[in-house]
Amino acid sequence: METELNKPQLKIPPATMGEKLRQVGPGIVVAATGVGTADLITSIVIGTSFGMTFVWAIIVGAILKYFLNEGVGRWYLATGQTMIDGWHSLGKWATGYFGIYSVIWGFIYGAAAASTSALAMHAMFPIMPLWAWAIVHSILGFGLVWTGRYLLFERVMTVLIGVMFVTIIGTAILFLPSLGDFAIGFVPRVPEGSFILMLGLIGGVGGTITMASYGYWLSEKSWSGKGWISMMRTDTKVAYTLTAIFTLAALIIGAQFLAGTGVSIRDDQGLIQLAEMLGAEFGTPMRWLFLIAFWSAAFSSLLGVWNGVPYLFADFVKTIRKKKAPGKQAVSETEPAYRAYLAWLTFPPMILFYFGKPVELIIIYGALGALFMPFLAISLILLLNSKKVDKEFRNKAVPNLVLTACLMMFVYLGVNELIEIFTK
Repeated sequence: METELNKPQLKIPPATMGEKLRQVGPGIVVAATGVGTADLITSIVIGTSFGMTFVWAIIVGAILKYFLNEGVGRWYLATGQTMIDGWHSLGKWATGYFGIYSVIWGFIYGAAAASTSALAMHAMFPIMPLWAWAIVHSILGFGLVWTGRYLLFERVMTVLIGVMFVTIIGTAILFLPSLGDFAIGFVPRVPEGSFILMLGLIGGVGGTITMASYGYWLSEKSWSGKGWISMMRTDTKVAYTLTAIFTLAALIIGAQFLAGTGVSIRDDQGLIQLAEMLGAEFGTPMRWLFLIAFWSAAFSSLLGVWNGVPYLFADFVKTIRKKKAPGKQAVSETEPAYRAYLAWLTFPPMILFYFGKPVELIIIYGALGALFMPFLAISLILLLNSKKVDKEFRNKAVPNLVLTACLMMFVYLGVNELIEIFTK
């Protein structure tokens, strides 16, 4: 039953919590990739409109994403198979869906991620036009990942998330609410007119396609086999604890600084406006602090995708070409298909820096994007309850309940997003 496609198990799984915390790594990558500017904007908007009401929603979102990410890691460690293997076992429809999605998504995301990173850098150093900064960020991400050195990549991501931690938390500390206001936010409430925003906050807490790449990052750390499941769970808990803290900090900034100002932060440009407001209120260093946080969130997401999604694509190519041999590593960063997709993320999207984003592609991308997270949730429900997984590592009642809740929420959010896309 078990197909071992991983690296040899070169390490002994840590036994104590202290040892586990010292080995945390892939979870840091997950957190740095998952927390992007969209999460910051959503949290700030909700904080501005509803104060500290939705602290509970951030916690719920982090818990839901923990179970999704844990499911991906458990599938990999318990079976030796990647998510691509799992999707392929469900049928050609699942593999085909990913193939179509990855090509379209990669083209649009490549432009969006580089442009967002460029926006923050241009605000700090307006020495080049935005499109030039976007090209610099694309090529920088390309060069770092092309080296094929995962440990270097992980260290860079750790530094970026450290910068995000210091800057976002440091900014939020200036606006800490009273204990009473903070405590009220733990009581689940949904004020009138906030339901969709609330679901968006829960669904958007650190969730991207790169969650499906988690198994490859485990492999790069030589975490292989069932003995590493406990370590993986600790790693994932650290990831979503950090994610919840970041999102909560952004909520506090919106609730305590922007509430009542009439300022609307709706897109990445709005974050530049927020930085200017912070600078006017607290001085130039605060403006720089927030812009650095903005850039760290954007560029860490770019790097995470540049490194993680090409694994999925290379694995997809090997699978459909039937070139995956039992007992061998699934994919590596030096394979032609990996590097081809890395180039796809980097160079073709540069066209959009000059000509804008074609409406048709945005519509297709939005439609597929709205359907990816429910696709992942239902995949994990099917795979982790199947005989492909040893009985002791199959889903119990709680994971099944949480993944079903994820599926229902993402389907609802997806339908709403599709309605918005096609009725504009």
